[in-house]
Amino acid sequence: MPEDLMRYDLLAQEALRGVVRAALERVVKTGLPGDHHFYIAYNTRHPEVRISDRIRQKYPREMTIVLQHQFENLAVNDTAFEVVLSFDHVREKLVIPFNAIKGFLDPSVQFGLQFEVVNVAASQPEEPKPVERKTTVPTVVEEKTPEKDQNKEDKAPKVVSLDAFRKK
Repeated sequence: MPEDLMRYDLLAQEALRGVVRAALERVVKTGLPGDHHFYIAYNTRHPEVRISDRIRQKYPREMTIVLQHQFENLAVNDTAFEVVLSFDHVREKLVIPFNAIKGFLDPSVQFGLQFEVVNVAASQPEEPKPVERKTTVPTVVEEKTPEKDQNKEDKAPKVVSLDAFRKK
């Protein structure tokens, strides 16, 4: 199988994290509509997560927060969101990068997403490599033959449905 140099797996994860970002941005602008509310699970060990030591000790690996009735100061930017929540009557500010999110669920409409946590170093774009350009134009046009078309299915791109990633 050819190597995926485009890293479609990471592109798809980034696009789906954009859904979470857009949902949170709507909440910042208009509040939670109707019965919508969010469960957001995230990796507390992610290097860019900012939480208190008290919370980190209580949840050393993963934590799920609920944005429903009692949250304050929700703010969203391109890479993270922050929110103030109360834990045992103590207000805590959490800063959670989108790359640390492991799951997002809006149970009011049974919508959920599950993510692989992105390694911060792996998510950095690589330096573009120079492309070799040929200066000659080929003069021979290859004719298609039935034998060559048989291998066409083997080289066809693989399309994966998002339904394959949803819990049933």
